[in-house]
Amino acid sequence: MTEDYRHRSIWGHLMKLEFCQKYVDAGGIRTRYAEAGPPDAPAVIMIHGTGSSWECFCATLESHAKHFRCLAIDLAGSGFSDRPDEPYEIGFYVKHVLAFMDALGLEKASFIGVSLGAWVTSRLVVDHPERVEKLTMLATSGLFINPQTLSRTKKVRNAAVDDPSWENIKPVFNSILFKEEDRIPDLVQVRQAIYREPDMKMAMANILVLQEEDVRRRNLVTEDEWKGVEVPIFIILAPDDNPDYTKTGERIAELAHDVRTLTIHGVKHWAHFEAPELFNPANIAFLLGEQIPG
Repeated sequence: MTEDYRHRSIWGHLMKLEFCQKYVDAGGIRTRYAEAGPPDAPAVIMIHGTGSSWECFCATLESHAKHFRCLAIDLAGSGFSDRPDEPYEIGFYVKHVLAFMDALGLEKASFIGVSLGAWVTSRLVVDHPERVEKLTMLATSGLFINPQTLSRTKKVRNAAVDDPSWENIKPVFNSILFKEEDRIPDLVQVRQAIYREPDMKMAMANILVLQEEDVRRRNLVTEDEWKGVEVPIFIILAPDDNPDYTKTGERIAELAHDVRTLTIHGVKHWAHFEAPELFNPANIAFLLGEQIPG
C-alpha cells in the first residue's frame, strides 16, 4: 500500500506513549513538564531553546522512555511555566533547572539541551558537574558572539510576540527547522498560544536579554572552562544550520575531555525532531554507554 497523504503532528508522536503533563513548584516557579518512562529509571531532563516549550521533544520521548525517566520541561519564562519579571540570564535558568531537580528529588540526571538549552546545560556541567551524568547538545551555543545572529533573533521573536498572528509566528521556525514540511501547524499553534499569554511580551523582553552583546558576553562559557569538563558529552553537528552552532560544537569537541559527535545533514536546530530516526538510536546508545550508530 502506497502512502498518499502525509500528516505529521505532535500527537502523532505521543498517541502510543504512556505519559503525563504536570506542574511542580521549582524554587517558587510553577513549572510545566511532561514525564514518561519508569519512575525508577535513570533520569533524562530535556531542555528546549529560546522561547520554546517541551513539545519540541515530542519525537524524542517515546523512544527514550523505554530506557529512562524522561522529563521535558518548560523553562521559566517560556512555554506555560511561570514568568518572573527579571532578566533571564544563564545563571537564572541554571538555578531554575536545579530547583526542578530538587523538587523531584533528583540528585543527578542526564540532559538533552537544544540551543539555549544547550547553553544552560553547558553552564550547568561546568559549575555543577556532580549533578550531570551525561550531556547531549544540539545547536550548541554560548561560546562566542555573532552580532548578526543576535539581531536576527531579536527581530523575529519581537515581531512574533508583538503581534502573535499565524503569519508572524510561523517565521520563528524558519531558522529552527530545515524542511518546510516539518514546520507543521501543530508547532505554530502551540507557539502562538504561548505568545498570546498576557505576560508573554514582558517575558520575551527578559528572554531576549541574552541577545544583547554585553549581557551575552558575561554569560559565555569560556574555552578554559570547557577544558575542565570531564562529563561525557554527545554533540549533534548540523552543517545545514547556521554555522555558528557547528563552529561552537566542533570547538567544544576539541576542548572537553570526553566528547562524541554525530553529523546530521538536512536539519537545523531540531535534529531530534527532523531526523528522529537518526538522533534517537544514536542518543540512546550514547546514554546507555553503547557504540553510537552512524
